[in-house]
Amino acid sequence: MSDDEADPELLALLRQHFQGKLNLDEEPETGVLEGAEYVYDNSIDVALNMRATKNAAALIHHQMQEKEYSTETWSEHELHPKAKDESTVAFIFTMDLLNFSFWSLRPEDERFAVSYRDKTWTGYWSLVASLQRALDEDIPITDPHFWQNEEECNIESLRHVFRSCTEEEIPLLEARLSCLREAGQVLYEKYNCSFVKCIEAANKSAAGLVNLLARDFDCFRDEFKFEGRRKPIRLLKRAQILVADIWACFNGEGYGEFRDIDKITMFADYRVPQILATLGCIGYSPPLHAMVARGDIVESGTSYEVQLRACSIWCVELIRREIKRQHPEAKINAILIDFFLYDTMKQLEAEGKETIPHHRTRSIWY
Repeated sequence: MSDDEADPELLALLRQHFQGKLNLDEEPETGVLEGAEYVYDNSIDVALNMRATKNAAALIHHQMQEKEYSTETWSEHELHPKAKDESTVAFIFTMDLLNFSFWSLRPEDERFAVSYRDKTWTGYWSLVASLQRALDEDIPITDPHFWQNEEECNIESLRHVFRSCTEEEIPLLEARLSCLREAGQVLYEKYNCSFVKCIEAANKSAAGLVNLLARDFDCFRDEFKFEGRRKPIRLLKRAQILVADIWACFNGEGYGEFRDIDKITMFADYRVPQILATLGCIGYSPPLHAMVARGDIVESGTSYEVQLRACSIWCVELIRREIKRQHPEAKINAILIDFFLYDTMKQLEAEGKETIPHHRTRSIWY
């Protein structure tokens, strides 16, 4: 759309207003799926294979049935919190505030890793292990008051919280401190230092909570310009996974009760695009494929990176629709598909069965 063209959405809004049909109480929408479809429709470097996507839907549904995959799976992991109370809400908020960029260029035995409970944890689990270890050591790492205390919460204390059992430090340590500082300030100013107040403000709407996070917290506003579109493409990975983790942990009850949880999309990171490529669901243009295969950095916010992430969101949405078409009774949404695909990719990685590496983008968004 050129700058001379009228924005159709604005025209529709004005038309509704003048016709007296504007409903200010409409249900919230995140706009993530709409943006993903736009990128897919205009993508030149990432394409979807519809036959492979249909085959993947059948495979994923079958395996999820076999493994009885559900929200219960989330709490079954030994590192995820088990209590169903405000302390767990605070833990999940902290976890997803810092849930980004764990990949390493070093060999597996040299990468950032955390030793906890007689095991060595890498990737996302190194974050969860670090938080649990800090709480065991009476460091109030999930308390927004602590985040704002510059004497107690600083780069050195965070270096201790995220200390590695290898020579490599956790990536983007200073950015993680900045995220904690900013979130602590916003919670202090607007939400009585409690993420529970954010949940209450969303009025049981998952989309509403995602929008609140993107509006009030800069570090959750994961959106980018894309050629030909006036509005930014909203990807909102960490905002969405935060809502999904709350939902899964609380089994859709209490703090996890959301009437519109199915509006949450797949979480656009570097692992799910990798398994979608492994399954043949998405393919890359030769230049992009060469970059990913070589392990070159794909800069955050570039056309390549936005296409990779947005097309993955749309692909998982098509998988979800195909499963529902074949199995209308299936209790399935993009969240559960994402969790399953992520776990499966990590398993393939551990078994040395990766057919293509994940793309490498260093950012706070994922």
